[in-house]
Amino acid sequence: MKLQDLTIAVLVAFLVTGVFALPHLDRMRGLSIDILFLFRQMMFAPSDEKIQSHAVVIAIDEETYRRAPFQDTPKTMWTPQIGRVLDNVISGGAKVVGFDVIFPTSVGKFVRGYDRPFLIALRKASRKGQIVLGKVQHQAKPIIPHRMQSFAVGHQKNIRTTNVFEDPDGIIRQVPLVVEGIVKSTGKTRPEPTLSLELVMRAVGVNKVTWKNGPVVIDGYTVPGSNNGRMTLNFSGNLNAIPTYSLADLHKCADAKHDSYFEKHFKDKVVLIGVVLDVEDRKLTSKRFITGTEGSGAERCILPKLTGLYRKDLKRDSIPGVYIHATAINNMLDANALRIVPNLNGWLISILYTVIVTVVSLLLSPLLMSVLLFTTILTWSGVATYLFYGGLVIPLLDPITGAIVSFGIMLAYKFTVADRDKRFLRKSFEFYLSPSVIDQMVDGDKAPALGGESRDISILFSDIASFTSISESLEPEELVTFLNKYLTEMTNIVENRGGFVDKYIGDAIVGVFGAPLTDPKHAPNAVLAALECNSRLKEIQNEFKLPDEQLVAARIGVNSGHALVGNIGSKRRFNYTVIGDTVNLAARLEGANKAYNTDILISDNTKVMCDNKIVIREIDRIRVVGRTKPVVVFEPINLSIGDQNEKHLDLEAYAEGLEKYRAGQFKAATEIFSKLAEDGDKVARRMSDRAQTLLNNPPQDDWQGVTDLDSK
Repeated sequence: MKLQDLTIAVLVAFLVTGVFALPHLDRMRGLSIDILFLFRQMMFAPSDEKIQSHAVVIAIDEETYRRAPFQDTPKTMWTPQIGRVLDNVISGGAKVVGFDVIFPTSVGKFVRGYDRPFLIALRKASRKGQIVLGKVQHQAKPIIPHRMQSFAVGHQKNIRTTNVFEDPDGIIRQVPLVVEGIVKSTGKTRPEPTLSLELVMRAVGVNKVTWKNGPVVIDGYTVPGSNNGRMTLNFSGNLNAIPTYSLADLHKCADAKHDSYFEKHFKDKVVLIGVVLDVEDRKLTSKRFITGTEGSGAERCILPKLTGLYRKDLKRDSIPGVYIHATAINNMLDANALRIVPNLNGWLISILYTVIVTVVSLLLSPLLMSVLLFTTILTWSGVATYLFYGGLVIPLLDPITGAIVSFGIMLAYKFTVADRDKRFLRKSFEFYLSPSVIDQMVDGDKAPALGGESRDISILFSDIASFTSISESLEPEELVTFLNKYLTEMTNIVENRGGFVDKYIGDAIVGVFGAPLTDPKHAPNAVLAALECNSRLKEIQNEFKLPDEQLVAARIGVNSGHALVGNIGSKRRFNYTVIGDTVNLAARLEGANKAYNTDILISDNTKVMCDNKIVIREIDRIRVVGRTKPVVVFEPINLSIGDQNEKHLDLEAYAEGLEKYRAGQFKAATEIFSKLAEDGDKVARRMSDRAQTLLNNPPQDDWQGVTDLDSK
C-alpha cells in the first residue's frame, strides 16, 4: 500500500466520523439506543419468571372507565374512591405513593365535603412523608393540584414535577432528576427533585440521597449522567416487569376489606397512580421496538378482567407515561441506569473502527471487503449488545454508518485513483498473460519496470518439425485451423505453468517464464511445460487429421539466464517482450535437436536450476552458430507420460559412452553407443555414428569434446 493511499484512507475516516459527530446527528445516537434495546431483546430474551419491581402502578385504565362507580362519571368526581384505595395502600405498608395524575379542579364548591375522604387520606399520608403529588411545569404557569389538595399535603414540599423531556426526534430516552422550580413567594428559581427522584428519596431515606451541587448519589450509587440532572432509562424487556393494578379492582378490594391483599402486593413498594389508557398520556420511548400487547396486569383481588378491551394482535410503539417514572425509580433503586460512553470516547471508538475499515478496503477486493464489512458489522453489533446488556452504551450506528460511507468513498477512490495503475497493467498484459498470472501480478503489487528491466528468466522456443511438408499438404483454411488448434493447446500448457507467450513466429512459439511476475522456479516450470507439450501432442494426433497420416512433432529448446524484459518499441507502438542472448540460445537449442534426434534440449544454466524431480541426462557439449563459447546441452526425460523407450533408457551407460567420447576413446565410445542404439536409444545412434566418424578420421590433438553445429 502506498503512503498516499494510506493517508487518504485515514483522512476520509476522520472526515466521515467528524461529520457524524456533529450535534445535528444526535438523532442517530438516540436511534442507536433504541436498536440496542431491540438487539438485547433478541439476544437475551427475558424469562417469564416474576420480576421483583420496586415500583408498582395503580392504573386508571380502560376497565376503570367501564366499571361502577366510575362509569359515566367525570374523573374529577373519583376522588372519594381514590382516597379509599390510598388509605388501604398506605395501611398495606407502601413506602410512598406518587401521583402521576393531576386533579386541578374540584366539585367541592358545588357539593360541600365531596372531596373530604380524599383530602383526609392525603393529609394522613403527608404527615408520614408517604405522599407526593404531581405537577406539570409549563412555560408560564404550571398545572398543579387543586388548592385544597395542595393544602392537605403541605403545599410544595410534597408536590413535584412530572415532566419528561423528549430528544430532538420526539423520543423519550432520559428523565430529569433535578429541575429548576419557582418559589411562589419570591418568584425566583431553585433546584428541586422531580417526582421520580423524590419518591426514591422517600423510599430509601432522605439522608441517604445527595442531589444538590453535583451528581445524584443514592445510598452510595452515583446515577450515571446525573451531573446534568438527567438519567438515561434502562427499560426492562419483560412485558410484565412493572406490576399494574386496576383502580376499579382495588376499589372493590377495599370495599371488601381484603387488607391482606394490599399488604401482599404493596408492602415496601413505591406506588404510582396514573392513567394507563389507549390514547391519553402515551409516550414514544427508547422501548418503542420491544413493546408488547397490553392489558396483562397483575394478580386480581375481586373483579375478573374485562374481556375484549385489548387486541392481542396489536402492539403499540408507545407506552403510558406512568411507566417512564416507574422505570426511573427501578433504575435508581436497582443501580442499573444506562451508562453512556462520553462523546469524546465514543468518537474515538468510531474513528478507530472506521480507520480500520478504510485501510483494509484498500487491500482487499470489493467483494471480499463487502463480506468482511458485513461480518465486522455483525460482530460490532454483537459486542455493543453484550455491553448494553451490562448497562454500558457504546456507539452503534455512528461507527457502522461511518464505515459504510467510508467504504463507499474508498471504493470510488480505488476505482478512479488507487487502482488506476493496476487496471493499466491488466490492460497491458491481458493479451499475452493468463488471467491467473495477471491476478498474481496485480495482487502482489509488484509491477515490472515498464520500459525495460533485466530479469533472470527462462525461454521456451518451440517449432514444428517438418512444418513445410505439412503446410504444403493443406489448404490455407485447413492450415489456419490446424495452427489454431496446435497453438491453443501449447499456449494453454505454457500459461498453466506460469509462463506467457511472447510471440508466435509462424508455427514457432516463444514462451517466457519468470516475467513479468517473478517466479523462483521459472526454469523447472519451463522444462515441465516442454515435456507436457510433447506429451499433449502425442495425445491429440488423431484430432489434427492430417493427410497421409502425417504426425506432428515439435522441437523445443529451453535456456535460462538474464534478458531484457519490458515494453519495447516505438513511442506509438510497443510490445511487452524479451530480447538478449538468452533468447537467441534457446532458439539455437531448438534447432540443435535435429543433430541429436531429440525433442527437447536444455542448456546447462537451465539444468542447474532444476530440481531432482526432473530426470535429465547430459547429451553433448556443442558450439552453436553465432557463438564461440561452447554450451553443454541436456535432454529432460519424461518417465511418467513419455514413450516406453524413454522409460528404459540406460542413462548410466550413455554417460559412460559420453565420457569415453570426450576423452578421445572413440572405439570404446562407439561400442557403448552402438549397443544403446540397438536398445532403441535414438540419441545414442547419432552419437555412435559421430564417434565412428571420428575414429576413422581422428580430430586434431587439441580435441576438447565439442561438437560444432553448422546450421541453426
